[in-house]
This record gives sequence, structure tokens and C-alpha cells, in this order.
Amino acid sequence: MNHIISIHDLNRNQIDRLLTRAGAIMAEYAGREPLKGKILGLLFFEPSTRTRMSFESAMLRLGGSCMNLGGVEVSSMAKGETLADTIRVVSGYADAIVLRHPKVGAARLASEFSDIPILNGGDGAGQHPSQTLIDLYTIRHSMPLDHIDVGLLGDLMYGRTTHSLAYALTHYHACIHTISPKGLGLPDSIRDNLCELGAEVIEHDSVEEIIKDLDVLYVTRLQRERFPDPAKFYDVSSSYRITPSLLADAKDHLAVLHPLPRVDEIDPAVDKLPCARYFQQARNGVPVRMAMLTEVMG
Repeated sequence: MNHIISIHDLNRNQIDRLLTRAGAIMAEYAGREPLKGKILGLLFFEPSTRTRMSFESAMLRLGGSCMNLGGVEVSSMAKGETLADTIRVVSGYADAIVLRHPKVGAARLASEFSDIPILNGGDGAGQHPSQTLIDLYTIRHSMPLDHIDVGLLGDLMYGRTTHSLAYALTHYHACIHTISPKGLGLPDSIRDNLCELGAEVIEHDSVEEIIKDLDVLYVTRLQRERFPDPAKFYDVSSSYRITPSLLADAKDHLAVLHPLPRVDEIDPAVDKLPCARYFQQARNGVPVRMAMLTEVMG
């Protein structure tokens, strides 16, 4: 395995191997530094807390070090340098690169110009494979992944985490339930691809009508930064909210996930419920990304 650009780059066996490695990696490498002397380049052209810091934590725990480009405004891209040339240059300084970029396809483009592995840390409304591996890892700690009912709630038009997760779930024959504000549903092209891959995709008007049947509820925020029309964002920004009362009739083993950050879509009172797994989900970013780094960097 070299680059990890999209969840499409991984088959089920590769996904399962990474999840299993993540589960054992803290003990396996306790007291060892398998990536000592290796350098990870962090190129983040969009804001990030969890992805950037968990990749950095993962690299440091494996004995390596990190080199952070910083924002576009302090790099040569502010002078007009292309992404391709930036990648060519940084690949001479580091042993792998984590790239986050606002444009769909940027990570794939970067891989064509890089001599070292590229890990996609999110490309616009495209893909976010490392987050998907974290999502699957978190679910697998609560239940088997096969044949589960998963509700995807929120901005399914621009939400790259939901796109990646939906594709990954096709490997496990999950039933995918979509719930979104009007105009923010799953793009037709993605829905068609999922169906071609054998997935059952069912659209719902509200969470209430499906909550009793779900094993996993995957909540996402509305992404104001991706809305072409700010007025449209404010029209739908308060269209759903997860509360303890809404979850009262859910299955006992329901897992509520969220890639974070959240805004108002999950009531803080939910944090105390056994089903709330989103902060554990965030913590799981470290072992999962450790597994990814040892996979691509040896």
C-alpha cells in the first residue's frame, strides 16, 4: 500500500487489517519507535483540530517527527506556487504527507506529483478515508460491522465524511438510511454508485421515523463554509437536533457518532448517555492513524 487517497483505494481485507492493527498497536509498539528518523509533512489548507493533531500525535508516538507547513498565507502558494510544485518540493523533505485541501480531487492530484505516500486528510466535499476508518473502528468496538442499519443525518450533499463512510459500509452489507434537510441530500451520483455496489439506501424525512431501527446514528453538522449561498445555510441551520428524548426509544446498543466539530445538532445532555460515542471516536483517531502511518511508511 502506498497512497491512501480514497476509501475506494481499500478493499475489505485491507480495511479489516488496518482496524485490527489499530486495536493492537499501542501494546505492539510500547517502548518501541518503528518510525524513528521518519518525518511526516502536514499540509493543511483548511482548518483542522482532530485530523491534524491526531496524525501528529500518532507520528510522535511511533517515534517520528512532524513538519507543519502552516497556512497558505505563510507558504510559497501565497506567491502563486502550484499545489503540484509544493508537493514536489515537500516530498524531498519528508517521508509521507498528510494533505487537507478545499478542492475535490486535490489529494489525487498530489499523489501524481509525489515521490512519497500521500494520505488524504479531507479534500473539499470529496473523501476523508482516515475519518472513515476511525468511524468503522468505533462501531466495531460496539457491534459487528456486517448487516447493520446506519442512519446518516445532516449535510449529505457536501459532507465528505458521510460519502466515505457510505462507500465503506458497502463492504459490510449495511442498510444506509439518509436523513437531511431539503436540498442537502446525498448526491444522485453517489446514491447511484452505492446502489450499483449492492447497498440498500433508504431516504427518510425525519430521524423520528427511523430511530427505533438504527444501530448507528451518524450525525454531521451543516457546513457553512461549503454553502455557495449563505442565506440558504441560515434557512436550514436549525432544522434538526438530537436530544435525549428523541433517543428514548432507540435500541440499547445504539451508537451515536459525529466526526466533530458539532455546533447545535447534538444537545450537550446527550453526552452523558451510554450511546454517545463521539468523543471516544475522536480519541480513536490516534491508534487508527498510527496503523495507517505504519502501513504506508513501513
